[in-house]
Amino acid sequence: MTGTPLTPADLRMLVTAGGAAPSLHNSQPWRFTPTLDGFGLAVHADFERTVPLADPSGAALYIAVGAAVFNLRVAAWRLGREAVVRLLPDVGAPTLLAVLDLSRSAGPRPPFGCDLYPAVAARHSSRQPFVQRDVPETVLGELIAAAREEGVTLAALEEAAVRRVLALTAEAEGRNAEDPARQAESRAWLRAGPAEDGIPYAALGPQDHEARVPVREFAGRPPYPGQAPPAQPSRRFEPLPQLCTFTTAGDEPADWLRTGQALEHVWLLATVHGIRLTVWHQAVEWSDTRWALRDPAEGPGHVQLVIRVGYGPPGAATSRRPVESTLDAPWGLGRDAGLPPDALPGLSRGGASPVAAPRP
Repeated sequence: MTGTPLTPADLRMLVTAGGAAPSLHNSQPWRFTPTLDGFGLAVHADFERTVPLADPSGAALYIAVGAAVFNLRVAAWRLGREAVVRLLPDVGAPTLLAVLDLSRSAGPRPPFGCDLYPAVAARHSSRQPFVQRDVPETVLGELIAAAREEGVTLAALEEAAVRRVLALTAEAEGRNAEDPARQAESRAWLRAGPAEDGIPYAALGPQDHEARVPVREFAGRPPYPGQAPPAQPSRRFEPLPQLCTFTTAGDEPADWLRTGQALEHVWLLATVHGIRLTVWHQAVEWSDTRWALRDPAEGPGHVQLVIRVGYGPPGAATSRRPVESTLDAPWGLGRDAGLPPDALPGLSRGGASPVAAPRP
C-alpha cells in the first residue's frame, strides 16, 4: 500500500495522460471519476460522443476507452503506483467500463519493459507517406509480444494478405465516400481552427498519387458541400505498405477494451522505436468487409483494427479536452492544481467546455 490517497495533482496528471489516448475521429468518448476511497480512478464511456455510422457496433468507443486505460496504467507507474485494473466491474452500471486500484506501490522497474510515459505525448497518427524501409523483424516481434500481453493477437501480414486488406479497405473507403450520411459524419469532426476535439486540417494527409494506399477522405469527394479543408497535392506512398491486424477470439465489450489496451501498448512502444502508425478503420465499418479481413487459415477470430506501420514524418498533434471537462471530481479541481506545465508537453488543454453526462 502507498498509504497516500491520490492528490489533485496526481488526478490531473493521470487524466491528462488518459485523455491523450487515440479515438475514432478524436471523439474522446471517456470520463474519469475518483473512487470513493481516494486510491483509484473509475473510467466511464461518454455515449454522447459516439460516431454511430462509422462505429455501428460501438466497438471503436470501447477501444478508445481501453487505450485511455492503458495510458492510465503507464502514468500510474510514473507516480510510483501499481495499477490493478478491473474491466466491466458492474453490470448494473453500463457506462462504467473500468476501475483502476492505485493503492499499491509500484516496483522499481517499468511494468512494460521500458518507460513508455514520454511516448504518451509523442504518439500521433501519421497519414503521410512512409519511406521504403521495413520495420525490423525484431521490433515487430516486440510489438506482437506487447499485444499478446494484453490478450490480443497482432499479426504482421505477408504480401498476399496485405494486398487482400488493401482491396477490402479501398472497397470500404469507396462506399464511405459515396454515402452522404457518412460523409457528413466525418466532416462534422473536422476542425478548421482551435478546438478541443476532432481532427484539425493539419492532421489530414494527402491522397496517394498512385491510388494504391486507401487514405480516408474525411471531407468526402468533390464537390464539397460547405467549407472544405485546403486541398493537398497527392503524393506517392510506399508501393506495398506494412500492415498488421489486431484480432480477438471474442467480439464483446471486454474484447474491445483489451484491443484498446493492446493498440496503445503497441503504439507507445512503436513510438519509442521511432515507428509511425496509421489506424485503418474503414474495413471494420462494414460487416462484410470486416468479416473478409480475417484469415481463414488462422482459425476463428474477429479482426478489430488494421494498422499501417513504417518510418516517416510524425503526424500532427490533435487537441484534447481539458481535464475539467473529463474529470468528475466531487470536491472540484482547480486548473493549476499542482501539475507542472511540461508534464505532458505537446498536448493542448484548451478552454473548459461543458460535456453531457453519460447516459444511464
